[in-house]
Amino acid sequence: MSEPFEADDVLDTSGLYCPEPIMLMHNKVRDLGSGKLLRVIATDPATTRDIPQFCAFLGHQLLERREEDGRFEYLLRLA
Repeated sequence: MSEPFEADDVLDTSGLYCPEPIMLMHNKVRDLGSGKLLRVIATDPATTRDIPQFCAFLGHQLLERREEDGRFEYLLRLA
């Protein structure tokens, strides 16, 4: 997959299932500052629902969402 946006950090949650990817995202978001770009990689199909809800609830901007061969990638701009 190409990466048109250069992320400030990458969180790879491959092999983990709900709720672990979201729990790890909460921790990572706390470590990064507002306005930073976080790329999240996941293999859990539930992230297609959970990550947009996470962003909407906490005010983060979901800039990009892609799926290829069972791998999901998201790019978030942190609020």
